[in-house]
Amino acid sequence: MMKCIAVTNEKGGVAKTTTTVNLGAALAEMGYSVLLVDMDAQANLTLAVGADPQEIRVTILDILLENYPSAEALWKPTKIERLHLLGGNPSLNLAERLLPHQPGYETLLQKKLPFIGARFDYVILDSPPFLGALMSNALAAADTALIPTQAEFFSIYALRNVLALIRRIREQYNPTLSYRLLLTMFDQRNRIHRTLYQYLHDHFAEGLTETVIPIDTRLRESAIAGTPIIQHAPKSRAALQYRVLAQEIIHHVEETLAQPA
Repeated sequence: MMKCIAVTNEKGGVAKTTTTVNLGAALAEMGYSVLLVDMDAQANLTLAVGADPQEIRVTILDILLENYPSAEALWKPTKIERLHLLGGNPSLNLAERLLPHQPGYETLLQKKLPFIGARFDYVILDSPPFLGALMSNALAAADTALIPTQAEFFSIYALRNVLALIRRIREQYNPTLSYRLLLTMFDQRNRIHRTLYQYLHDHFAEGLTETVIPIDTRLRESAIAGTPIIQHAPKSRAALQYRVLAQEIIHHVEETLAQPA
């Protein structure tokens, strides 16, 4: 059974794309077939797996608007076994103008997901960093929203808007949607980081992942190399933590899906 994870946050610069590609690569390393979907016009996810956005001819927007030539054009294999990409390019900037004119636009992806992801164990959506049509589609289609956030005041403050959108999507389109907060770029030596981590633990204990992604310069290097950290630096702290995160997400998603509606 295919599972869908939406990696999302209104705040940029919180390691959303880094989390998408490395969670996907960790799941692929464990033997799962994974489709990464770049929903951001900046196409950073596409770049992160070594693909060229200028060579992407079909994006998720084309699929939602039913503007694609054939199923074979939907996704491409990456250089990592079992990891595939539905890439992004700047045409995704048109989404917020075009999608709201479609009937029931917020559930277009929810309806298309079985077609897009039927052959995969996991579909991971890298949504854009703003509250709009594409993020709403991602949340309406997902089993779980994974929300990376830094231990910084502005990042934590921005959570209220994302969580409010999740509540609305639950009420209107996707009642079983769950969420997990993931602390990224964490520095245990930083007192403010420790204080804000405690705040998250106190206020979001049930929704906070046990896994924490540390600051690791190897993550920046892997982005430049267009290779996930588990291949670029497989023994680094971040690589190990993304493997642990993959195990935690598998457990959470399967446990959530097993619960009665």
